[in-house]
Amino acid sequence: MTNLSPQLRQATPVVAVRGEGVHVDGEDGRRYLDFTAGIGVTSTGHCHPRVVAAAQEQVGTLIHGQYTTVMHPPLRRLVEKLGEVLPAGLDSLFFTNSGSEAVESALRLARQATGRPNVLVCHGGFHGRTVAAASMTTSGTRFRSGFSPLMSGVVVTPFPTAYRYGWDEETATRFALRELDYVLQTISPPDDTAAIIVEPVLGEGGYVPATEGFLQGLRERADRHGFLLILDEVQTGVGRTGRFWGHDHFGVHPDILVTAKGLASGFPLSGIAASEELMSKAWPGSQGGTYGANAVACAAAVATLDVVREENLVANAEAMGARLRGGLEEVAAKTPAIGDVRGLGLMLASEFVTEEGEPDPATAARVQRAAVDEGLLLLLCGAWNHVVRMIPALVVDEAAIDEGLRAWSAAVTAGTADS
Repeated sequence: MTNLSPQLRQATPVVAVRGEGVHVDGEDGRRYLDFTAGIGVTSTGHCHPRVVAAAQEQVGTLIHGQYTTVMHPPLRRLVEKLGEVLPAGLDSLFFTNSGSEAVESALRLARQATGRPNVLVCHGGFHGRTVAAASMTTSGTRFRSGFSPLMSGVVVTPFPTAYRYGWDEETATRFALRELDYVLQTISPPDDTAAIIVEPVLGEGGYVPATEGFLQGLRERADRHGFLLILDEVQTGVGRTGRFWGHDHFGVHPDILVTAKGLASGFPLSGIAASEELMSKAWPGSQGGTYGANAVACAAAVATLDVVREENLVANAEAMGARLRGGLEEVAAKTPAIGDVRGLGLMLASEFVTEEGEPDPATAARVQRAAVDEGLLLLLCGAWNHVVRMIPALVVDEAAIDEGLRAWSAAVTAGTADS
């Protein structure tokens, strides 16, 4: 009998047979509240009628028009739609399938445009599982171990993870920028540095938001030293944080923006955006791919962007995120095992720690499993898998938030009973 790889372990025992909005129906006949959204992918909820209709219509018209061979209307419409929401000046796009591919495309562009070999990455960042993307990933050894040698030219610099350091954000920011300057002086001189890549909120690294001072400090150093600032918005983009882009919270402008996940409500689509001047520095033949900008995925993305705008989902993410965060903080206030609640918008997490303040993956896992029993689907993250994250679809409403918080409170009680 043929089976899936034994290393593909599901986070929950649920066999989903149908999805609608923020709920999935299991093969067991039970309805679950899905606060995973396919790891932040189903931004408009499961099977949003407008996304379904757009995809169905496109399937019956043209499934795939390889976009270095022929142009197709959904791609033209998507470029126009993204032009309405991209940061000013980022007027050139290249599409791929996954976040990893888009990250590698951004890296290739940065190296080719600058003629420099090195890339700086922030400690705790996640950028993908392919070789180059994994080489730039430092959120956990599980993503980068066992297939060395990794790509050379990657240099790690601190991220202002205030809770882990035990500092306030201002102190953590000063430290991270000071250490970056030290890295540029001792390991990767500016003339060898093509770019720095950073997530506005660490994803797999534990849902840790950057700080305004840190990202603006990166921008200033990039300008001063002539390297590029790449913002990895794979998980934080398309309204997830209560702004359309995660970096909108911090008043900083990227040279290259990476997007994926919520862009097409579950269809594989990713891309990078840069200025036309910068994108033109990519070497001939360096951008392409068989499935990038698939016609059905592009049609779904156009519908997704329309839904996000017309249903005010960015504002909804901000409002519902505030409601969810308030409830998480109430639970944390009476639960010593929860050391920190953090995040932005509908990208929130609770970190579990021992009495000594050390990471507590065992309790986090118990709580996550107990949540399934309560009908709530959640995921873990963090270096020790000790952080429980919540990423509901942007269409989530007050009733679903409150339903989720009731289940969360019960799960925390059950999961911490013996800790």
